[in-house]
Amino acid sequence: MELQLFNTLTRSKELFRPLAPGRVGIYTCGPTVYAPAHIGNLRSYIFPDVLKKTLRRLGYEVHHVINITDVGHLTSDGDTGEDKLERAAREAARSAWEVAAEFTERFLADLRLLGVEIPADLPRATEHVPEQIALIRRLEERGFTYATDDGIYFDTSRFADYGRLARLKAEGLQEGIRVEMGGKRNKTDFALWKFSPPDANRQMEWDSPWGRGFPGWHIECSAMSAKYLGEQFDIHTGGTDHIPVHHTNEIAQSEAATGKPFVRYWLHGEFLVLEAEQRMGKSEGNLVTLQELADEGFQPLAFRYLALNSHYRHFLNFSREALRAAGTSLTGLRRLVRSAGGEGWARSRAKTGASLPEGALAHLCDDLNTPKALASLWTALRDSELPDEEKLARAADADELLSLNLFDFSGLEAGEMVEEVLGEGAGVVAAKIGTDVPEEIRRLARQRWAARLAKDFAESDNLRDRIAAEGYAVKDGKEGYELTKKH
Repeated sequence: MELQLFNTLTRSKELFRPLAPGRVGIYTCGPTVYAPAHIGNLRSYIFPDVLKKTLRRLGYEVHHVINITDVGHLTSDGDTGEDKLERAAREAARSAWEVAAEFTERFLADLRLLGVEIPADLPRATEHVPEQIALIRRLEERGFTYATDDGIYFDTSRFADYGRLARLKAEGLQEGIRVEMGGKRNKTDFALWKFSPPDANRQMEWDSPWGRGFPGWHIECSAMSAKYLGEQFDIHTGGTDHIPVHHTNEIAQSEAATGKPFVRYWLHGEFLVLEAEQRMGKSEGNLVTLQELADEGFQPLAFRYLALNSHYRHFLNFSREALRAAGTSLTGLRRLVRSAGGEGWARSRAKTGASLPEGALAHLCDDLNTPKALASLWTALRDSELPDEEKLARAADADELLSLNLFDFSGLEAGEMVEEVLGEGAGVVAAKIGTDVPEEIRRLARQRWAARLAKDFAESDNLRDRIAAEGYAVKDGKEGYELTKKH
């Protein structure tokens, strides 16, 4: 079976052909870790997870990289304003390194709760400054840079094909404008290296051939993708907001430095929007985090289910009602899988010799059409009254999707344990909760853990007694607790 992907570069669906037979390199633009990731951000990591698992099912060896932006992302995409990490650190009266460490861990915790496989390579921008400086030197040697009072800039007028990813028009884009310090030659020129402001003390800065400062936002992705995947690789993913600036600039600086085509396939996920059709974002001030949803009693995997029921290139309409319905559907799907005999039920039937149909996997091979793939799984699980031969084919079809581990269908029997996050002041901590524990008891347990962290041991003991009186037991550990029904 062959995979077709919609390539933003050509605005068309293309047959996937890797650079190296049997191997695929994927780079996903990661978060700027100055604040919690919201669920709109997190959607951008669900579809690459499906892509990676689909490619593996097709027999490819996949090397996936997600970067961590912990320096250089300014408050304006026009290379002006304050570094987001520096500003967050100042407002919290902490070091920028501490802020970056906290929100990196919270981001990874969110990915785990969503069932997103975390790649082995998670390069941080601050750990790859020498590579970024080396890449800027290459651009300098090839005549693509110039200096201003505030940094070293890429001259987009020297790169003939600038803007092809975003389909930018050259007209009206070349007039020089002023920035806060110094002047750019062209509107589309962007910073490769920024000098430290003389009137401010930065926490994150390094020496360079051009002066003490820090790398621009875009250069990190070109430098780190080259280090981990090579100067040319197969697939680059991200949100549609990256198309006009960040990814456009990545292409320009990478191809200007190497003289080679950069990435073959560009995949972009569309925005998550709220009921008022407003994009969710930090600048819009309407953020919803996974932690907040967990505090409200929603399963993190319900959001994954909601996301997969909308194609990654379509807007995802979010509301609590939609998330609640997704949770109900996921619970129903789990029950069907369990009643059918668990995740291995279809494999045992397939051993009788039926060939695998092109159902669920074929939908995923059609530009990751997860809504149709999920629909095919529901159909396979529900059609128990079909003739044996067709039932066997349906079972094998369902097994295709189950084998990708898009959801975790284990630990579903009454009394078995599932992972949950704690809220109400308890932070992002994993707890093991029995599946037969009602939400009211879970809420008491979260309150008790928060009291324990606050060293309010009297309240903690009181809540433990209330939980016990209802027939449940809580057992503390170093990182969290177990909550189960007494037997």
